[in-house]
Amino acid sequence: MKYSLIGCGRIAINHLKAAVSSDLSIEAVCDIVPERVENVLSRMNIKSVGYSDYKQMLAEKKPELVAIATESGKHAAIAIDCINAGCNVIIEKPIALSITDADRIIENAKEKGVKVCACHQNRFNCSIQHLRQAIEKGRFGMLSHGSAHIRWNRGEDYYRQAPWRGTWDQDGGALMNQSIHAIDILRWMMGGEIEEVFGYTARQFHPYIECEDVGLAVVKFKNGAIGSVEGTTNVFPENLEETLYIFGENGTVKVGGKSMNKIETWKFTNRHSEDKELEVGFDEKVADIYGNGHTPLYADMIEAIRYNREPYIPAEEGKRVLELVLAIYKSAKIGGPVKFPLESYDGE
Repeated sequence: MKYSLIGCGRIAINHLKAAVSSDLSIEAVCDIVPERVENVLSRMNIKSVGYSDYKQMLAEKKPELVAIATESGKHAAIAIDCINAGCNVIIEKPIALSITDADRIIENAKEKGVKVCACHQNRFNCSIQHLRQAIEKGRFGMLSHGSAHIRWNRGEDYYRQAPWRGTWDQDGGALMNQSIHAIDILRWMMGGEIEEVFGYTARQFHPYIECEDVGLAVVKFKNGAIGSVEGTTNVFPENLEETLYIFGENGTVKVGGKSMNKIETWKFTNRHSEDKELEVGFDEKVADIYGNGHTPLYADMIEAIRYNREPYIPAEEGKRVLELVLAIYKSAKIGGPVKFPLESYDGE
C-alpha cells in the first residue's frame, strides 16, 4: 500500500516507524521546512522522496494512505485535499479545531468513499484495552465517576520551538494539545454521550502564549455518571503524571504511567482469571509519552481499507473529543455550563 506522511515534526518518527512495521511502501514525506524532511529520512534510513508542497506530492505520488502530522490548525484543510484526491487518511490529534471542519472531513470522506482515522493511539495501549474490556463486560456495574489528570511541564523553550504553539488559530492550549488523549479515553470509558460540561481555564505561567496552561472541568454524562478533567503544563519541575480513574459500584481502576500504559489499581467484586496479573500491577514498556499505539493503529487502518470496514477510531470519534474540549473552552468563556450537542465554536 502506497503511503505518504505530511508533517515532519516531533511525532513524525512514530508514524514512520509504524509505517515500516506495517510494510507500507513509503512513497514520500513532506514538510514546508526541507531540513525536517532530511532529518526524518536520515533518522529512519528511508530512501524516499521529499516534498515541500503536499499538493504536488498528492498529484505525483497518488498515495493510498496519508498521515497528517502538521500543526493542528492545518489538519482540516490538508485532510480535505487528501480526501478529494482519493486518499485514506490518518489525522493526528486533534482531528480539527472546529466542529464545522470536523463535519466537513466526515462528510467529504463519505462522499469520496475513503476511510479517515483519528490518531488517538492511546486507545490501543494494553492497559486501556484491558479497561475497555471490563467496561464492555459490565464489570463496573453502575458507573459513579471518573477523572483524568494530565499534570505535565512545558517551559518557554517548548513553546518557542514553533510559532504556532499555544495559539488559538493553530494549536489550542493544555487541554486541546497535551490533554486530549486522556480526555478522549475518559469520555470513551464513561459512556460517551454527554449532557453538559462546566469548565474553568487560566493562563498562569506562560504569558507569551494565547491559550490556557491549566484547565479544569466537570462533565455530566447522559448515563448519570460524572467526569472530571485536570490538564496543565504548569507542573514544576517536570512531567508528573497522566492518570485515569474509573469508579463503579463493583469496581475501581487506576491507570497511570507515561502514556496511561500502567495499571496501578485493579479491583472488582467478582474476580476473573485475568485479574491475577492485573491486580499486582501491569506495566507496558514504552519509550516515551507517545506510547506504542501508532503501530496497532496503522495495522487497524490498513485492515479497514482492505476489508472496507470502519477503522477502530473513525473520524466521528475525533469529532466527539474535540466537541468536549471546545465545550470546556466555551464554558470557561461564558462562565456557565454548556449543553450538548455543541454548536459550532472555535475555542477563542
